[in-house]
Amino acid sequence: MTELPVVSAESARFKKPDWLRVKLPIGENYKHVRGLVDTHKLHTICESGNCPNMGECWGAGTATFMILGNICTRSCGFCSVATGRPLPVDWDEPQRVAEAIHLMKVKHAVITSVDRDELPDGGAAVWYNTIYAVKQLNPDTTLETLIGDFKGKKEDIQRVIDAAPEVVSHNIETVERLTRQVRIQAKYWRSMEVIRTLKEGGMRTKSGIMLGLGEEKEEVMQTLRDLRANGCDVVTIGQYLQPTKKHLPVHRFVHPDEFAAFRDYGYEIGLDYVESGPLVRSSYHSEKHVIPNYGRDQWLAQKQS
Repeated sequence: MTELPVVSAESARFKKPDWLRVKLPIGENYKHVRGLVDTHKLHTICESGNCPNMGECWGAGTATFMILGNICTRSCGFCSVATGRPLPVDWDEPQRVAEAIHLMKVKHAVITSVDRDELPDGGAAVWYNTIYAVKQLNPDTTLETLIGDFKGKKEDIQRVIDAAPEVVSHNIETVERLTRQVRIQAKYWRSMEVIRTLKEGGMRTKSGIMLGLGEEKEEVMQTLRDLRANGCDVVTIGQYLQPTKKHLPVHRFVHPDEFAAFRDYGYEIGLDYVESGPLVRSSYHSEKHVIPNYGRDQWLAQKQS
């Protein structure tokens, strides 16, 4: 991989690089999705996670729903989702999510959740009920589920497998060396084991990494190799952006060419789909991640042209 000039966060403190600029959310589709989310009292990671692609995705009529409330029991150093004591489980939420997806008439939906470590099953029953409800009401809609680690409990992970979504994602988020700092209550190898368990259960698997937290190039490449070795099919790679001053600072802004180089490396080691770019987030272009060999075929065709 070619070495590129470092754009430090300090030197660009008051002005992000041009490649991190996004369009404001506008348009009738955006307003439609906004209305559905509000009417059905739904939570979306698009809002809670301050996603830079919210305008693009909502404008296209899609959103990533967040179940099990909007208060997380964990306090990851990168995440803008509120941390604290969650409200009691809302058992009507699965049906509301299914109805919203039906009204939106989307062909592909993404569902994620906060971590609910205080629950005996980590929320696995709600996950199962949600996937089941969505599939019952939307039989032609493909579904990606972005899950937590369930503290590594295989019986809880199995509940998600049993519900049979088309894609199951679990984000590794960062390299092994930075895991304790970035994901305080998580473990790098436990997350790798979650992905292996999902793959052994017959799932199409996916994970995501953020860059700009102080990781080294070789560490990113090693993480990609570890994901591949544990059965990961799809990987998303994006730029970390500090949500507030209370969160981890951005160490540097990674150049788009470097993202492209990591994408190429991922394909070279056998990953099936690599989505890599400054504004990439877990659910960005996720409708394409369902299709086996699509990313690899597109990459090979581009190299040959």
